[in-house]
Amino acid sequence: MARNKSIRYGDYIQAMSVDSHKIPYIELMPEPLFDRHGNEYPQPVPKIKMGGGEVVKLLQPYISTRFMDQARAVVPLAAYLGLFQYIVLQTPVIDASIIAGGLLAVMVGLMMFMEGLKLGLMPFGEVIGNNLPRKLHLGGVLFIAFLLGIGVTFAEPAIGALQVAGSIVDPEKAPYLFTLLNDRAGTTVLLVGLGVGLAAVLGTVRFLRGWSLKPLIFISLTPTLILSIIAFFDPELTKIVGLAWDCGAVTTGPVTVPLVLALGIGVASAAGKGADSSLSGFGIVTLASVFPILGVLLLSFYTAYTVPPDIIIARAAEIKAAAEMASAQPQWYELTPWAEVILGVRAIVPLVIFLGFVLFVILRERIKESSIMNYGIFLAVAGMCIFNVGLTYGLAKLGDQSGGLIAGAFSSVDAISASPLYSLSVGIGIAALFAWVLGLGATLAEPALNALGMTVQNMTNGAFKKSMLMGAVSVGVATGIMLGVLKLIFDFHILYILLPGYALGLLLTILSTEEFVNVGWDSAGVTTGPVTVPLVLAMGLGFGNALGSTEGFGILAAASICPIVAVLSLGLYVQYRVKREERLAEIDMNQMEDTSGSV
Repeated sequence: MARNKSIRYGDYIQAMSVDSHKIPYIELMPEPLFDRHGNEYPQPVPKIKMGGGEVVKLLQPYISTRFMDQARAVVPLAAYLGLFQYIVLQTPVIDASIIAGGLLAVMVGLMMFMEGLKLGLMPFGEVIGNNLPRKLHLGGVLFIAFLLGIGVTFAEPAIGALQVAGSIVDPEKAPYLFTLLNDRAGTTVLLVGLGVGLAAVLGTVRFLRGWSLKPLIFISLTPTLILSIIAFFDPELTKIVGLAWDCGAVTTGPVTVPLVLALGIGVASAAGKGADSSLSGFGIVTLASVFPILGVLLLSFYTAYTVPPDIIIARAAEIKAAAEMASAQPQWYELTPWAEVILGVRAIVPLVIFLGFVLFVILRERIKESSIMNYGIFLAVAGMCIFNVGLTYGLAKLGDQSGGLIAGAFSSVDAISASPLYSLSVGIGIAALFAWVLGLGATLAEPALNALGMTVQNMTNGAFKKSMLMGAVSVGVATGIMLGVLKLIFDFHILYILLPGYALGLLLTILSTEEFVNVGWDSAGVTTGPVTVPLVLAMGLGFGNALGSTEGFGILAAASICPIVAVLSLGLYVQYRVKREERLAEIDMNQMEDTSGSV
Protein backbone atom coordinates (compact mmCIF):
# COMPACT_ATOMS: atom_id res chain seq x y z
CA MET A 1 0.00 0.00 0.00
CA ALA A 2 1.12 3.51 -0.65
CA ARG A 3 2.52 5.23 2.46
CA ASN A 4 0.55 8.32 3.48
CA LYS A 5 2.57 11.49 3.91
CA SER A 6 2.11 13.19 7.30
CA ILE A 7 2.61 16.88 8.09
CA ARG A 8 2.93 18.63 11.44
CA TYR A 9 -0.10 20.74 12.41
CA GLY A 10 2.17 23.74 13.04
CA ASP A 11 3.67 23.45 9.56
CA TYR A 12 0.16 23.25 8.09
CA ILE A 13 -0.93 26.43 9.92
CA GLN A 14 2.24 28.21 8.83
CA ALA A 15 1.78 27.17 5.19
CA MET A 16 -1.85 28.21 5.16
CA SER A 17 -1.07 31.62 6.65
CA VAL A 18 1.31 32.54 3.81
CA ASP A 19 -0.12 35.15 1.44
CA SER A 20 -3.32 35.44 3.50
CA HIS A 21 -4.85 38.67 4.70
CA LYS A 22 -7.48 38.82 7.46
CA ILE A 23 -10.40 41.16 6.86
CA PRO A 24 -12.64 42.02 9.83
CA TYR A 25 -16.27 41.08 9.29
CA ILE A 26 -17.41 44.60 10.06
CA GLU A 27 -15.45 45.91 7.05
CA LEU A 28 -17.42 43.66 4.72
CA MET A 29 -20.86 44.57 6.11
CA PRO A 30 -22.43 48.03 5.95
CA GLU A 31 -23.46 49.95 9.02
CA PRO A 32 -26.92 48.77 10.21
CA LEU A 33 -29.78 51.23 9.57
CA PHE A 34 -32.84 51.68 11.79
CA ASP A 35 -36.24 53.22 11.17
CA ARG A 36 -37.84 55.77 13.48
CA HIS A 37 -39.24 52.96 15.63
CA GLY A 38 -35.76 51.56 16.21
CA ASN A 39 -36.25 48.50 13.98
CA GLU A 40 -33.38 47.49 11.74
CA TYR A 41 -34.34 47.29 8.07
CA PRO A 42 -32.50 45.50 5.26
CA GLN A 43 -30.40 47.52 2.91
CA PRO A 44 -28.68 46.58 -0.35
CA VAL A 45 -25.12 45.35 0.09
CA PRO A 46 -22.81 47.70 -1.78
CA LYS A 47 -20.53 46.27 -4.41
CA ILE A 48 -16.99 45.56 -3.27
CA LYS A 49 -14.63 48.10 -4.72
CA MET A 50 -11.10 46.93 -5.36
CA GLY A 51 -8.04 48.84 -6.38
CA GLY A 52 -5.57 47.75 -9.05
CA GLY A 53 -3.19 46.24 -6.48
CA GLU A 54 -5.97 44.20 -4.87
CA VAL A 55 -7.11 42.89 -8.29
CA VAL A 56 -3.54 41.80 -9.04
CA LYS A 57 -3.30 40.11 -5.60
CA LEU A 58 -6.55 38.27 -6.23
CA LEU A 59 -5.62 37.07 -9.72
CA GLN A 60 -1.96 36.31 -9.02
CA PRO A 61 -2.46 32.81 -7.49
CA TYR A 62 -4.98 31.90 -10.24
CA ILE A 63 -2.65 32.91 -13.07
CA SER A 64 0.68 31.86 -11.56
CA THR A 65 -0.51 28.30 -10.80
CA ARG A 66 -1.61 27.78 -14.40
CA PHE A 67 1.41 29.52 -15.88
CA MET A 68 3.82 27.44 -13.79
CA ASP A 69 2.20 24.23 -15.07
CA GLN A 70 3.32 25.19 -18.57
CA ALA A 71 6.62 26.72 -17.47
CA ARG A 72 7.61 23.43 -15.80
CA ALA A 73 7.27 21.71 -19.19
CA VAL A 74 8.90 24.39 -21.37
CA VAL A 75 11.65 26.11 -19.35
CA PRO A 76 13.75 23.03 -18.39
CA LEU A 77 13.68 21.77 -21.99
CA ALA A 78 14.63 25.15 -23.43
CA ALA A 79 17.38 25.58 -20.81
CA TYR A 80 18.70 22.10 -21.56
CA LEU A 81 18.81 22.76 -25.32
CA GLY A 82 20.42 26.18 -24.86
CA LEU A 83 23.07 24.99 -22.39
CA PHE A 84 23.85 21.90 -24.46
CA GLN A 85 24.30 24.07 -27.53
CA TYR A 86 26.50 26.59 -25.67
CA ILE A 87 28.66 24.17 -23.64
CA VAL A 88 28.92 21.00 -25.72
CA LEU A 89 28.52 22.39 -29.24
CA GLN A 90 30.33 25.65 -28.34
CA THR A 91 27.79 27.74 -30.27
CA PRO A 92 25.52 30.43 -28.80
CA VAL A 93 21.79 30.33 -29.47
CA ILE A 94 21.09 32.35 -32.62
CA ASP A 95 18.21 34.86 -32.32
CA ALA A 96 18.02 34.09 -28.58
CA SER A 97 15.71 37.03 -27.80
CA ILE A 98 13.24 36.05 -30.56
CA ILE A 99 13.22 32.42 -29.38
CA ALA A 100 12.77 33.52 -25.75
CA GLY A 101 9.78 35.64 -26.80
CA GLY A 102 8.40 32.70 -28.78
CA LEU A 103 8.75 30.35 -25.81
CA LEU A 104 7.00 32.89 -23.57
CA ALA A 105 4.18 32.99 -26.13
CA VAL A 106 4.02 29.17 -26.03
CA MET A 107 3.65 29.17 -22.24
CA VAL A 108 1.07 31.97 -22.18
CA GLY A 109 -0.83 30.47 -25.13
CA LEU A 110 -0.92 26.99 -23.62
CA MET A 111 -1.96 28.39 -20.23
CA MET A 112 -4.92 30.20 -21.78
CA PHE A 113 -5.78 27.31 -24.10
CA MET A 114 -5.80 24.66 -21.36
CA GLU A 115 -7.97 26.85 -19.10
CA GLY A 116 -10.29 27.56 -22.04
CA LEU A 117 -10.45 23.85 -22.82
CA LYS A 118 -11.52 23.09 -19.24
CA LEU A 119 -14.05 25.92 -18.92
CA GLY A 120 -15.32 26.25 -22.49
CA LEU A 121 -15.00 22.99 -24.45
CA MET A 122 -15.10 20.20 -21.86
CA PRO A 123 -18.62 21.13 -20.60
CA PHE A 124 -19.83 20.64 -24.19
CA GLY A 125 -18.36 17.12 -24.33
CA GLU A 126 -19.77 16.10 -20.94
CA VAL A 127 -23.29 17.43 -21.55
CA ILE A 128 -23.42 15.99 -25.07
CA GLY A 129 -22.11 12.61 -23.85
CA ASN A 130 -24.72 12.40 -21.09
CA ASN A 131 -27.67 13.44 -23.26
CA LEU A 132 -26.92 11.84 -26.62
CA PRO A 133 -28.00 8.26 -25.74
CA ARG A 134 -31.30 9.53 -24.29
CA LYS A 135 -32.27 11.57 -27.34
CA LEU A 136 -30.69 9.76 -30.29
CA HIS A 137 -30.48 6.14 -31.41
CA LEU A 138 -27.10 4.39 -31.39
CA GLY A 139 -26.43 5.19 -35.07
CA GLY A 140 -26.90 8.91 -34.43
CA VAL A 141 -24.68 8.78 -31.34
CA LEU A 142 -21.86 7.11 -33.26
CA PHE A 143 -22.22 9.56 -36.17
CA ILE A 144 -21.82 12.50 -33.76
CA ALA A 145 -18.78 10.78 -32.18
CA PHE A 146 -17.30 10.31 -35.66
CA LEU A 147 -17.73 14.00 -36.57
CA LEU A 148 -16.35 15.06 -33.20
CA GLY A 149 -13.23 12.97 -33.80
CA ILE A 150 -12.61 14.82 -37.07
CA GLY A 151 -13.26 18.23 -35.52
CA VAL A 152 -10.92 17.80 -32.57
CA THR A 153 -8.06 16.77 -34.86
CA PHE A 154 -8.11 20.14 -36.60
CA ALA A 155 -8.10 21.80 -33.16
CA GLU A 156 -4.98 19.97 -31.89
CA PRO A 157 -2.17 22.50 -31.20
CA ALA A 158 0.52 20.06 -32.43
CA ILE A 159 -1.15 19.51 -35.83
CA GLY A 160 0.26 22.89 -36.88
CA ALA A 161 3.75 21.47 -36.37
CA LEU A 162 3.17 19.07 -39.26
CA GLN A 163 2.30 21.96 -41.56
CA VAL A 164 5.40 23.87 -40.42
CA ALA A 165 7.48 20.74 -41.09
CA GLY A 166 6.16 20.59 -44.66
CA SER A 167 8.01 23.74 -45.64
CA ILE A 168 11.37 22.03 -44.93
CA VAL A 169 10.84 19.00 -47.22
CA ASP A 170 12.68 19.05 -50.57
CA PRO A 171 10.22 18.10 -53.39
CA GLU A 172 13.06 16.80 -55.58
CA LYS A 173 14.09 14.23 -52.95
CA ALA A 174 10.64 13.25 -51.62
CA PRO A 175 7.83 14.42 -53.96
CA TYR A 176 4.97 12.50 -52.29
CA LEU A 177 6.08 13.58 -48.83
CA PHE A 178 6.18 17.19 -50.08
CA THR A 179 2.69 17.10 -51.61
CA LEU A 180 1.13 15.48 -48.53
CA LEU A 181 2.53 18.25 -46.32
CA ASN A 182 2.01 21.22 -48.66
CA ASP A 183 -0.61 21.40 -51.42
CA ARG A 184 -2.48 18.38 -49.96
CA ALA A 185 -1.89 19.26 -46.29
CA GLY A 186 -5.62 19.82 -45.72
CA THR A 187 -6.45 16.37 -47.13
CA THR A 188 -3.74 14.79 -44.97
CA VAL A 189 -5.14 16.37 -41.80
CA LEU A 190 -8.66 15.33 -42.91
CA LEU A 191 -7.53 11.69 -43.29
CA VAL A 192 -5.90 11.88 -39.87
CA GLY A 193 -9.18 13.26 -38.53
CA LEU A 194 -11.17 10.46 -40.19
CA GLY A 195 -8.89 8.01 -38.38
CA VAL A 196 -9.55 9.72 -35.05
CA GLY A 197 -13.29 9.75 -35.83
CA LEU A 198 -13.26 6.01 -36.51
CA ALA A 199 -11.34 5.50 -33.25
CA ALA A 200 -13.98 7.52 -31.38
CA VAL A 201 -16.74 5.34 -32.83
CA LEU A 202 -14.99 2.06 -32.03
CA GLY A 203 -13.97 3.30 -28.59
CA THR A 204 -17.56 4.29 -27.76
CA VAL A 205 -18.93 0.93 -28.96
CA ARG A 206 -16.22 -0.78 -26.91
CA PHE A 207 -17.37 1.08 -23.80
CA LEU A 208 -20.97 0.06 -24.49
CA ARG A 209 -20.29 -3.60 -25.30
CA GLY A 210 -17.37 -4.13 -22.90
CA TRP A 211 -15.08 -5.39 -25.68
CA SER A 212 -11.49 -6.38 -24.95
CA LEU A 213 -8.82 -4.06 -26.36
CA LYS A 214 -6.55 -6.94 -27.42
CA PRO A 215 -8.40 -8.00 -30.62
CA LEU A 216 -8.92 -4.35 -31.62
CA ILE A 217 -5.15 -3.79 -31.39
CA PHE A 218 -4.46 -6.77 -33.63
CA ILE A 219 -7.23 -5.88 -36.10
CA SER A 220 -6.08 -2.26 -36.48
CA LEU A 221 -2.33 -2.88 -36.45
CA THR A 222 -2.27 -5.78 -38.95
CA PRO A 223 -3.32 -3.78 -42.07
CA THR A 224 -1.23 -0.81 -40.90
CA LEU A 225 1.92 -2.91 -40.69
CA ILE A 226 1.19 -4.67 -44.00
CA LEU A 227 0.72 -1.35 -45.84
CA SER A 228 3.91 -0.03 -44.24
CA ILE A 229 5.87 -3.06 -45.47
CA ILE A 230 4.44 -2.66 -49.00
CA ALA A 231 5.37 1.05 -48.96
CA PHE A 232 8.86 0.12 -47.72
CA PHE A 233 9.59 -1.68 -51.00
CA ASP A 234 8.43 1.30 -53.15
CA PRO A 235 11.29 3.77 -53.80
CA GLU A 236 9.01 6.84 -53.39
CA LEU A 237 6.42 5.66 -50.88
CA THR A 238 9.10 4.43 -48.48
CA LYS A 239 9.74 8.11 -47.62
CA ILE A 240 6.12 8.46 -46.39
CA VAL A 241 6.28 5.74 -43.71
CA GLY A 242 7.97 7.92 -41.07
CA LEU A 243 5.42 10.73 -41.53
CA ALA A 244 2.48 8.29 -41.37
CA TRP A 245 3.62 6.77 -38.07
CA ASP A 246 4.44 10.21 -36.62
CA CYS A 247 0.86 11.33 -37.39
CA GLY A 248 -0.35 8.71 -34.90
CA ALA A 249 1.60 10.45 -32.16
CA VAL A 250 0.44 13.96 -33.10
CA THR A 251 -3.27 13.22 -32.72
CA THR A 252 -3.32 12.18 -29.07
CA GLY A 253 -2.98 15.69 -27.67
CA PRO A 254 -4.76 17.83 -25.06
CA VAL A 255 -7.92 18.38 -27.18
CA THR A 256 -8.59 14.95 -28.67
CA VAL A 257 -8.07 12.81 -25.58
CA PRO A 258 -10.26 14.63 -23.02
CA LEU A 259 -13.08 15.58 -25.42
CA VAL A 260 -13.44 12.19 -27.08
CA LEU A 261 -13.05 10.47 -23.71
CA ALA A 262 -15.70 12.72 -22.15
CA LEU A 263 -18.10 11.82 -24.94
CA GLY A 264 -17.35 8.08 -24.84
CA ILE A 265 -17.49 7.76 -21.06
CA GLY A 266 -20.60 9.95 -20.94
CA VAL A 267 -22.36 7.69 -23.47
CA ALA A 268 -21.28 4.54 -21.61
CA SER A 269 -22.35 5.93 -18.22
CA ALA A 270 -25.71 7.07 -19.56
CA ALA A 271 -26.25 3.55 -20.90
CA GLY A 272 -25.29 2.09 -17.50
CA LYS A 273 -22.18 0.36 -18.85
CA GLY A 274 -19.35 2.60 -17.75
CA ALA A 275 -19.50 3.05 -14.03
CA ASP A 276 -18.70 -0.53 -13.03
CA SER A 277 -15.89 -1.08 -15.49
CA SER A 278 -12.24 -0.64 -14.55
CA LEU A 279 -11.49 -0.20 -18.25
CA SER A 280 -13.44 3.05 -18.63
CA GLY A 281 -11.25 5.74 -20.12
CA PHE A 282 -8.71 3.42 -21.71
CA GLY A 283 -8.38 2.27 -25.30
CA ILE A 284 -9.53 5.31 -27.29
CA VAL A 285 -6.04 6.82 -27.10
CA THR A 286 -4.56 3.64 -28.59
CA LEU A 287 -7.09 3.47 -31.41
CA ALA A 288 -6.74 7.21 -32.09
CA SER A 289 -3.02 6.60 -32.54
CA VAL A 290 -3.30 3.69 -35.00
CA PHE A 291 -6.14 4.67 -37.38
CA PRO A 292 -4.56 7.99 -38.47
CA ILE A 293 -1.45 6.03 -39.55
CA LEU A 294 -3.67 3.84 -41.69
CA GLY A 295 -5.39 6.92 -43.15
CA VAL A 296 -2.15 8.64 -44.17
CA LEU A 297 -0.79 5.41 -45.69
CA LEU A 298 -3.97 4.96 -47.74
CA LEU A 299 -3.78 8.59 -48.91
CA SER A 300 -0.16 8.13 -49.96
CA PHE A 301 -1.05 4.99 -51.97
CA TYR A 302 -3.93 6.83 -53.66
CA THR A 303 -1.67 9.82 -54.46
CA ALA A 304 1.05 7.57 -55.87
CA TYR A 305 -1.53 5.75 -57.99
CA THR A 306 -3.11 8.92 -59.43
CA VAL A 307 -0.31 11.52 -59.59
CA PRO A 308 3.20 10.88 -61.06
CA PRO A 309 6.21 12.46 -59.27
CA ASP A 310 7.00 14.71 -62.27
CA ILE A 311 3.70 16.56 -61.91
CA ILE A 312 4.30 17.03 -58.16
CA ILE A 313 7.79 18.44 -58.77
CA ALA A 314 6.40 20.82 -61.42
CA ARG A 315 3.61 21.81 -59.04
CA ALA A 316 6.19 22.39 -56.28
CA ALA A 317 8.06 24.77 -58.59
CA GLU A 318 4.80 26.67 -59.19
CA ILE A 319 4.15 26.82 -55.43
CA LYS A 320 7.67 28.08 -54.82
CA ALA A 321 7.36 30.74 -57.54
CA ALA A 322 3.97 31.80 -56.19
CA ALA A 323 5.41 31.93 -52.66
CA GLU A 324 8.30 34.10 -53.84
CA MET A 325 5.90 36.43 -55.65
CA ALA A 326 3.62 36.54 -52.62
CA SER A 327 6.56 37.24 -50.32
CA ALA A 328 7.40 40.30 -52.43
CA GLN A 329 3.90 41.75 -51.97
CA PRO A 330 2.24 39.68 -49.25
CA GLN A 331 -1.37 40.15 -48.23
CA TRP A 332 -2.01 41.17 -44.62
CA TYR A 333 -3.41 37.75 -43.76
CA GLU A 334 -0.21 36.08 -45.00
CA LEU A 335 1.97 38.07 -42.61
CA THR A 336 2.81 37.07 -39.08
CA PRO A 337 1.17 37.25 -36.58
CA TRP A 338 -2.09 37.45 -38.57
CA ALA A 339 -1.39 34.16 -40.34
CA GLU A 340 -1.03 32.40 -36.97
CA VAL A 341 -4.13 34.15 -35.60
CA ILE A 342 -6.19 33.00 -38.60
CA LEU A 343 -4.91 29.44 -38.13
CA GLY A 344 -5.91 29.53 -34.46
CA VAL A 345 -9.41 30.83 -35.18
CA ARG A 346 -9.83 28.28 -37.99
CA ALA A 347 -8.87 25.46 -35.61
CA ILE A 348 -11.22 26.24 -32.69
CA VAL A 349 -14.25 28.14 -34.03
CA PRO A 350 -15.57 25.38 -36.38
CA LEU A 351 -15.29 22.88 -33.49
CA VAL A 352 -17.26 25.22 -31.19
CA ILE A 353 -19.91 25.76 -33.89
CA PHE A 354 -20.26 21.98 -34.34
CA LEU A 355 -20.53 21.34 -30.59
CA GLY A 356 -23.02 24.20 -30.24
CA PHE A 357 -25.13 22.85 -33.14
CA VAL A 358 -25.27 19.38 -31.56
CA LEU A 359 -26.09 20.74 -28.11
CA PHE A 360 -28.54 23.53 -28.88
CA VAL A 361 -30.18 22.36 -32.14
CA ILE A 362 -30.10 18.54 -32.05
CA LEU A 363 -30.28 17.89 -28.30
CA ARG A 364 -32.09 21.16 -27.39
CA GLU A 365 -30.12 21.36 -24.15
CA ARG A 366 -28.68 24.34 -22.33
CA ILE A 367 -25.47 24.80 -20.36
CA LYS A 368 -25.55 26.24 -16.87
CA GLU A 369 -23.41 29.32 -16.30
CA SER A 370 -23.01 30.06 -19.99
CA SER A 371 -20.96 33.18 -19.22
CA ILE A 372 -18.16 30.96 -17.83
CA MET A 373 -18.37 28.80 -20.95
CA ASN A 374 -18.14 31.86 -23.22
CA TYR A 375 -15.14 33.03 -21.21
CA GLY A 376 -13.57 29.59 -21.70
CA ILE A 377 -14.15 29.63 -25.47
CA PHE A 378 -12.56 33.09 -25.71
CA LEU A 379 -9.54 31.79 -23.77
CA ALA A 380 -9.27 28.71 -26.01
CA VAL A 381 -9.31 30.75 -29.24
CA ALA A 382 -6.92 33.43 -27.94
CA GLY A 383 -4.63 30.80 -26.42
CA MET A 384 -4.45 28.84 -29.67
CA CYS A 385 -3.57 32.01 -31.65
CA ILE A 386 -0.80 32.96 -29.19
CA PHE A 387 0.49 29.36 -29.12
CA ASN A 388 0.73 29.33 -32.93
CA VAL A 389 2.89 32.48 -32.83
CA GLY A 390 5.10 30.84 -30.20
CA LEU A 391 5.27 27.65 -32.24
CA THR A 392 6.71 29.55 -35.21
CA TYR A 393 9.20 31.71 -33.32
CA GLY A 394 9.96 29.53 -30.28
CA LEU A 395 9.61 25.76 -30.39
CA ALA A 396 10.07 25.16 -34.13
CA LYS A 397 12.94 27.65 -34.39
CA LEU A 398 14.78 26.27 -31.35
CA GLY A 399 14.24 22.62 -32.29
CA ASP A 400 15.34 23.21 -35.90
CA GLN A 401 18.45 25.10 -34.77
CA SER A 402 19.48 22.52 -32.15
CA GLY A 403 18.83 19.63 -34.52
CA GLY A 404 20.95 21.25 -37.22
CA LEU A 405 23.85 21.90 -34.85
CA ILE A 406 24.01 18.48 -33.14
CA ALA A 407 25.39 17.01 -36.35
CA GLY A 408 28.44 19.25 -35.84
CA ALA A 409 29.53 17.03 -32.96
CA PHE A 410 30.66 14.31 -35.38
CA SER A 411 30.46 15.78 -38.92
CA SER A 412 31.14 19.02 -40.73
CA VAL A 413 28.25 21.54 -40.80
CA ASP A 414 28.23 25.10 -42.11
CA ALA A 415 26.89 26.61 -38.86
CA ILE A 416 29.95 25.48 -36.82
CA SER A 417 33.25 26.47 -38.38
CA ALA A 418 35.32 24.13 -36.17
CA SER A 419 33.14 21.09 -36.86
CA PRO A 420 33.46 18.20 -36.41
CA LEU A 421 34.02 19.05 -32.75
CA TYR A 422 34.72 15.49 -31.58
CA SER A 423 35.82 12.17 -33.02
CA LEU A 424 33.17 10.16 -34.88
CA SER A 425 32.45 7.69 -32.07
CA VAL A 426 32.46 10.32 -29.29
CA GLY A 427 30.33 12.70 -31.37
CA ILE A 428 27.72 10.06 -32.14
CA GLY A 429 27.69 9.07 -28.46
CA ILE A 430 27.09 12.71 -27.48
CA ALA A 431 24.23 13.01 -30.01
CA ALA A 432 22.63 9.78 -28.73
CA LEU A 433 22.97 10.85 -25.09
CA PHE A 434 21.55 14.29 -25.91
CA ALA A 435 18.47 12.68 -27.47
CA TRP A 436 18.04 10.25 -24.56
CA VAL A 437 18.17 13.00 -21.89
CA LEU A 438 15.84 15.20 -23.98
CA GLY A 439 13.27 12.39 -24.17
CA LEU A 440 13.55 11.60 -20.46
CA GLY A 441 13.15 15.23 -19.39
CA ALA A 442 10.30 16.00 -21.79
CA THR A 443 8.33 12.94 -20.68
CA LEU A 444 8.77 13.47 -16.94
CA ALA A 445 7.49 17.05 -17.40
CA GLU A 446 4.23 15.89 -19.04
CA PRO A 447 1.34 16.45 -16.56
CA ALA A 448 -0.73 13.69 -18.22
CA LEU A 449 1.89 11.06 -17.27
CA ASN A 450 1.58 11.94 -13.59
CA ALA A 451 -2.21 11.57 -13.82
CA LEU A 452 -1.89 8.21 -15.60
CA GLY A 453 0.58 6.97 -12.96
CA MET A 454 -1.84 7.82 -10.15
CA THR A 455 -4.70 6.07 -11.97
CA VAL A 456 -2.65 2.92 -12.48
CA GLN A 457 -1.48 2.89 -8.86
CA ASN A 458 -5.07 3.09 -7.63
CA MET A 459 -6.28 0.51 -10.16
CA THR A 460 -3.66 -2.07 -9.10
CA ASN A 461 -4.01 -1.35 -5.34
CA GLY A 462 -0.42 -0.09 -5.21
CA ALA A 463 1.16 -3.14 -6.89
CA PHE A 464 2.12 -1.00 -9.92
CA LYS A 465 3.44 2.15 -8.27
CA LYS A 466 3.15 5.55 -9.93
CA SER A 467 6.92 6.03 -9.87
CA MET A 468 7.42 2.67 -11.61
CA LEU A 469 5.07 3.61 -14.44
CA MET A 470 6.54 7.09 -14.86
CA GLY A 471 10.04 5.62 -14.90
CA ALA A 472 9.14 2.93 -17.45
CA VAL A 473 7.37 5.37 -19.79
CA SER A 474 10.13 8.00 -19.51
CA VAL A 475 12.93 5.51 -20.17
CA GLY A 476 10.89 4.06 -23.05
CA VAL A 477 10.35 7.44 -24.70
CA ALA A 478 13.99 8.43 -24.13
CA THR A 479 15.20 5.19 -25.72
CA GLY A 480 12.78 5.66 -28.64
CA ILE A 481 13.99 9.21 -29.36
CA MET A 482 17.60 8.02 -29.13
CA LEU A 483 16.88 5.20 -31.61
CA GLY A 484 15.17 7.72 -33.92
CA VAL A 485 18.27 9.95 -33.87
CA LEU A 486 20.54 6.94 -34.52
CA LYS A 487 18.26 6.08 -37.46
CA LEU A 488 19.06 9.49 -38.98
CA ILE A 489 22.78 9.18 -38.29
CA PHE A 490 23.18 5.70 -39.77
CA ASP A 491 20.46 6.32 -42.39
CA PHE A 492 18.42 3.17 -41.90
CA HIS A 493 14.65 2.92 -42.38
CA ILE A 494 12.24 3.52 -39.50
CA LEU A 495 10.62 0.11 -40.08
CA TYR A 496 13.79 -1.54 -38.73
CA ILE A 497 12.75 -0.04 -35.37
CA LEU A 498 8.98 -0.30 -35.70
CA LEU A 499 8.65 -3.90 -36.92
CA PRO A 500 10.67 -5.57 -34.12
CA GLY A 501 9.16 -3.12 -31.62
CA TYR A 502 5.54 -3.82 -32.54
CA ALA A 503 6.21 -7.56 -32.89
CA LEU A 504 7.54 -7.57 -29.32
CA GLY A 505 4.64 -5.35 -28.22
CA LEU A 506 2.07 -7.72 -29.73
CA LEU A 507 3.76 -10.74 -28.08
CA LEU A 508 3.71 -9.00 -24.69
CA THR A 509 0.05 -8.08 -25.34
CA ILE A 510 -0.85 -11.76 -25.67
CA LEU A 511 0.93 -12.56 -22.40
CA SER A 512 -0.44 -9.59 -20.40
CA THR A 513 -3.77 -9.16 -18.64
CA GLU A 514 -6.41 -6.78 -20.02
CA GLU A 515 -5.68 -4.06 -17.43
CA PHE A 516 -1.98 -3.85 -18.26
CA VAL A 517 -2.71 -3.97 -22.02
CA ASN A 518 -4.98 -0.94 -21.65
CA VAL A 519 -2.43 0.98 -19.61
CA GLY A 520 0.59 -0.06 -21.71
CA TRP A 521 -0.84 0.88 -25.10
CA ASP A 522 -2.38 4.14 -23.83
CA SER A 523 0.88 5.17 -22.14
CA ALA A 524 2.42 6.13 -25.49
CA GLY A 525 -0.35 8.66 -26.14
CA VAL A 526 0.02 10.64 -22.92
CA THR A 527 3.65 11.49 -23.65
CA THR A 528 3.08 13.30 -26.93
CA GLY A 529 1.99 16.70 -25.65
CA PRO A 530 1.86 20.06 -27.43
CA VAL A 531 5.42 20.94 -26.32
CA THR A 532 7.18 17.63 -26.98
CA VAL A 533 5.72 17.03 -30.46
CA PRO A 534 6.74 20.32 -32.17
CA LEU A 535 10.14 20.33 -30.48
CA VAL A 536 11.01 16.73 -31.42
CA LEU A 537 9.58 17.10 -34.93
CA ALA A 538 11.58 20.26 -35.62
CA MET A 539 14.71 18.76 -34.06
CA GLY A 540 14.42 15.63 -36.20
CA LEU A 541 13.88 17.59 -39.42
CA GLY A 542 16.73 20.00 -38.64
CA PHE A 543 19.02 17.09 -37.78
CA GLY A 544 17.99 15.22 -40.94
CA ASN A 545 18.65 18.30 -43.12
CA ALA A 546 22.10 18.81 -41.57
CA LEU A 547 22.98 15.19 -42.34
CA GLY A 548 21.53 15.41 -45.86
CA SER A 549 18.77 12.87 -45.10
CA THR A 550 15.71 12.80 -47.33
CA GLU A 551 13.34 13.21 -44.36
CA GLY A 552 13.64 13.44 -40.61
CA PHE A 553 10.34 11.86 -39.61
CA GLY A 554 10.03 8.73 -37.50
CA ILE A 555 11.46 9.89 -34.17
CA LEU A 556 8.00 10.34 -32.63
CA ALA A 557 6.94 6.92 -33.94
CA ALA A 558 9.97 5.29 -32.29
CA ALA A 559 9.18 7.23 -29.12
CA SER A 560 5.66 5.73 -29.13
CA ILE A 561 6.44 2.00 -29.35
CA CYS A 562 9.26 1.89 -26.78
CA PRO A 563 7.14 2.97 -23.77
CA ILE A 564 4.50 0.39 -24.77
CA VAL A 565 7.11 -2.38 -24.64
CA ALA A 566 8.59 -0.98 -21.40
CA VAL A 567 5.23 -0.77 -19.57
CA LEU A 568 4.01 -4.19 -20.77
CA SER A 569 7.33 -5.79 -19.70
CA LEU A 570 7.15 -4.13 -16.31
CA GLY A 571 3.51 -5.18 -16.01
CA LEU A 572 4.48 -8.83 -16.55
CA TYR A 573 7.15 -8.48 -13.85
CA VAL A 574 4.60 -6.94 -11.45
CA GLN A 575 2.16 -9.78 -12.18
CA TYR A 576 4.92 -12.36 -11.55
CA ARG A 577 5.91 -10.66 -8.27
CA VAL A 578 2.32 -10.46 -7.01
CA LYS A 579 1.72 -14.15 -7.81
CA ARG A 580 4.98 -15.13 -6.11
CA GLU A 581 4.07 -13.17 -2.96
CA GLU A 582 0.61 -14.77 -2.94
CA ARG A 583 2.19 -18.24 -3.33
CA LEU A 584 4.66 -17.58 -0.50
CA ALA A 585 1.87 -16.26 1.71
CA GLU A 586 -0.15 -19.40 0.98
CA ILE A 587 2.84 -21.63 1.88
CA ASP A 588 3.34 -19.70 5.13
CA MET A 589 -0.35 -20.08 5.94
CA ASN A 590 -0.23 -23.83 5.28
CA GLN A 591 2.88 -24.20 7.46
CA MET A 592 1.19 -22.29 10.29
CA GLU A 593 -1.90 -24.50 10.00
CA ASP A 594 0.29 -27.64 10.01
CA THR A 595 2.19 -26.37 13.07
CA SER A 596 -0.99 -25.53 14.98
CA GLY A 597 -2.49 -28.91 14.01
CA SER A 598 0.55 -30.85 15.27
CA VAL A 599 0.49 -28.93 18.55
